Formats: sequence, structure tokens, C-alpha cells
Amino acid sequence: MAPQRFREQFDQIQRSMPDVPLAMGPDDSAEFLYEKGVVLARDGEEARLVEDTVRAHFTEAPGLMADRVRRAGPETNRTGITRIQVGDPGRDDRGGDRAVAHALRALREPEGRAGRRLVSRNHVVSIAVNACPGDEPVPAPFARGTNPAPAETAYDEDTAVGVLVVDTGLMHDYRSVPLLARVQGDAQVRETDDAGVLQQYVGHGTFIAGLVAAVAPNTDITVRGTLNDAGAILESDFGHRLFEAVDAGGWPDIISLSAGTSNGRTDGLLGVDAFMRELRARGTLLVAAAGNNGSATPFWPAAYADLPEYAGSVLSVGALRGDGEHGACFSNHGAWVKAYAPGERLTSTLTGFETPVPYVYQHSTYDACRYGFGYACTCQSPRHTGVLSEGQETASAKPDQVMFEGYAHWSGTSFATPVAAGMVAAHMTAHKERDPRAARRQLLRATTEYAEVRGAHVPALRPPTWRPVPVVRLTPPA
Repeated sequence: MAPQRFREQFDQIQRSMPDVPLAMGPDDSAEFLYEKGVVLARDGEEARLVEDTVRAHFTEAPGLMADRVRRAGPETNRTGITRIQVGDPGRDDRGGDRAVAHALRALREPEGRAGRRLVSRNHVVSIAVNACPGDEPVPAPFARGTNPAPAETAYDEDTAVGVLVVDTGLMHDYRSVPLLARVQGDAQVRETDDAGVLQQYVGHGTFIAGLVAAVAPNTDITVRGTLNDAGAILESDFGHRLFEAVDAGGWPDIISLSAGTSNGRTDGLLGVDAFMRELRARGTLLVAAAGNNGSATPFWPAAYADLPEYAGSVLSVGALRGDGEHGACFSNHGAWVKAYAPGERLTSTLTGFETPVPYVYQHSTYDACRYGFGYACTCQSPRHTGVLSEGQETASAKPDQVMFEGYAHWSGTSFATPVAAGMVAAHMTAHKERDPRAARRQLLRATTEYAEVRGAHVPALRPPTWRPVPVVRLTPPA
């Protein structure tokens, strides 16, 4: 990930979490975000071992304060982890945290003996990086409808597939959109700022619900506003909120999750370990976004699809380019991504039809991808600030502001994910299959369509009602 893009993400998420000092990691690089001054450990004996080992290490190491090492949360909870404070979160800058780095190093030898991880950073899980092309919507004409268009499958209460969308909440007037009339769930906490402008990532969950409903009309969709804080949450809180989401309405057939984080490891996230184990036992299928970093580094929870014990219970989804023939340049990739679905310039519902709302674009650059691969993108760069690259579809608005009146185009693995979830649900309905994991296997086995992603041929899940969009090669400004 380019440093400028990551700094933009950092600033956005830090503003949404003003009481939680964050750092970039690991150490002085910019691969993920995490909470400063805190590590995670499993409850019980392992937490005591981590606390004692870190305290002993800090006692001997110059410049580290052993008296700051203490529990920073309940010793036991449903997620099976506890937060341990190891340093002053106000020290160091956002580029790293010396206390956390030393705490991790102190446990290397015990982890080697145990043969598994004992300690972890408290990572930030988020729905998207704060940069193009995967994060900013563009108004779409109402007359052209959605893309994918709604399938003609009838709704049947007795056979409807239960889909839980873990995302941002629903817009207040979402039911004015007929496609979403049966959708249930949490309202978006705050839709606009003090000036009445739509806040970033607001509408994300509504957009995703629309995609699921279009691809698979025979579904009961519930949207939980787990990620209402600019699409971000700490790993330690994420496990709790996932349990709360399933407790509220029971374990669904399918969970659609367009959020995650890399962590520099290949063994998952400590903070969601308990949830993943329960999910595996419950029979629910997790469909998770592969992430928008253009990287082959595992992105969690999606990358659980590559761990043998979770392979049948998780489907990791990357994004296809607008034409559906190649992977989108922003999409993460690699053997851990098990399928790809359209994820560029999809059209769905951003807001309801009752109240038009303005949106001001963030100023981002991703020119290497944008011009190298030539897709339509909402980025602005310092060289042409205030001009949308979508052909200035909103000429009547201010240069950096547009009005949303219902539909939007949006790009990202965030949106490939509900398309894939919808295809699993549609397969269940068409084949009278009640097991979503069996439907996942059957769907992938029956898929004869492939796309090319960085030289590899990969399964492509293209809904019958999805329409390819032209890929126009753009020319970098002089």
C-alpha cells in the first residue's frame, strides 16, 4: 500500500476513534493500523504468562517501564481474549509503538516452545482503505436501474435464505426503495455532518443490502451497524460485536462481511478466534471481502478460507474489473482468495428516494492503478483537484460535491462480497439446498466461468442479471 494512501486511511480512522491512539504497523511500515500501548492475549493462563513475561522483559530493557504492564480489561469474556496494557499510548508517533514491539518480541521464545501465537497487536478492522478506487460512490441515474438488476425469483417466506450483513447501518428512508422493503436491521447512527453532508461510508450497508436483494430476492436480509464509526472497529471489540450480531437474530445461513485487516501473519486474528470457532460449529457460511490493498498478503477474516479447519465455512471474495474478464487492480489476490465476483462500478441503493443528500469527495490519489489499468474511478489528485473522473456526471453541483438521490455506482471488494453471497443464496433457492456450505461447494464446482487475475485463472461468479461496463483506458494528466 502506498504511504500516502495509508496516511489518508490513518487520519480518517483516527478521527473516528479520537479516544484510541493508533499506530501504523508493523513497526515503521504501513501494513495495518493498531491500538498503541496494548496487546491481546487469550484469557486465563496465557494472559498471565504474557503479562509476567512482558513485565520481566521490560524490567531488564532500557527505556521501558515495567510498572505500566497490567490488565486493561476483564480477565474473562465471551471472546476469550483480554487487553493488556504494555506502554503509554501517548508516547511515540503514529509510525510505530516501541512498547508493543518489545512486548511481541518478549514472547517469541515462549511462542516457539508453545508452537502457536500467544500475543497479538489490537488491530483496526475496517471496511475499506480510505483511498480510491474501492471507497467513494458516484451518483447513478435512476432510469438505468441497478446493476446487477433484480432477479425474477419469487420471495417465499418458508424457504427464504437468512443473510446477515455486518456493516454500517441502514439509511432512514431505505424502505422507500421497493427492493429493500423487507430488509430489517439497525439504523445508521449519524447519516450527515453538521452541514448536512453525507459522511464517509454512510450508505455502505444499505448499498450492500441492495446487492444481495437484487441477486437473491428470496432472502431475509438483516443489516447490523457494527461498523458505524467510519467503517472501523478495534479487533478486541469486533469479536464482541460479531457475537452481538448473531445473538440479536440467531445464526443466519450466510454472513456477508465487507471488512477486515492484514496482520502480517498467516494464522488469523486472535480477537475473532472464539467467534470463528463457534461459526464453524454452527453451520453458517461466512462470505468475506478479500480487501482493496492490491496485495497478496492475507486479509482477515477472509483468509480463514485458506486454513484447512475453516475452508468449508468461509468464502473469500476478490473483485473483478468492470468488464468481468480480469481482476480489479485494487483487489487483493492470491491462493487464499477462493472466488471473484463483479466489484467495479456496481449500481445499487445508497440512500432512500425521499431525501436527496450531498456528499463531498475525499481527495485521494491512486494514479498507478487508475491509469495503468484504466477503469472509471472517483479519485481526485492534486493535479486536477475538484474534478470527478466519471466524466463530471454532476455538472450542476460544486466541483467536489455531488447529490445522491437514491442510486450510486461504487467499486470495491466490499461489493463483490454481497454479490457472491447472493449467488450462494440464489443457488440454495434454485436447488432447494438448505445447507449454505454445501451450496458454496456446489456453486464453485459448477462454475465454468473464469477470469484472469495477475496471470492466474480464477473462478468468476457473475450473476445472470449483471451487465459488464466498458473499461476505458485513461490518460494520465500532463
